[in-house]
Amino acid sequence: QVQLVESGGGLVQPGGSLRLSCAASGRIVTIYSMGWYRQAPGNQRELVARIMSGGTTNYADSVKGRFTISRDDAKNTVFLQMNSLKPEDTAVYYCHTHAATYSGRTNYWGQGTQVTVSS
Repeated sequence: QVQLVESGGGLVQPGGSLRLSCAASGRIVTIYSMGWYRQAPGNQRELVARIMSGGTTNYADSVKGRFTISRDDAKNTVFLQMNSLKPEDTAVYYCHTHAATYSGRTNYWGQGTQVTVSS
């Protein structure tokens, strides 16, 4: 079993910045990817950014050039630096990992952290 603990959400004005963190713990054998998804009211959950074990990153078109995903492998932690935030970035942000434990390989989700962009 893998636990994901998120932090860093909150209220910020348009144009501001926030940094999300997500730490994975448990009986982890291999982390294949870590990333962030978001879900706004009435919308489906969507990929924001993902970083693969080899370092490859993927971003949603709507956040390219504004958000940066990074990781600390020693601490099994992923970060999302969000700059130039817009009201449409308002959502619950969920940390995700695709990882293997001694029980097998599957997807894990964090509990979510609210990001609100408003003046």
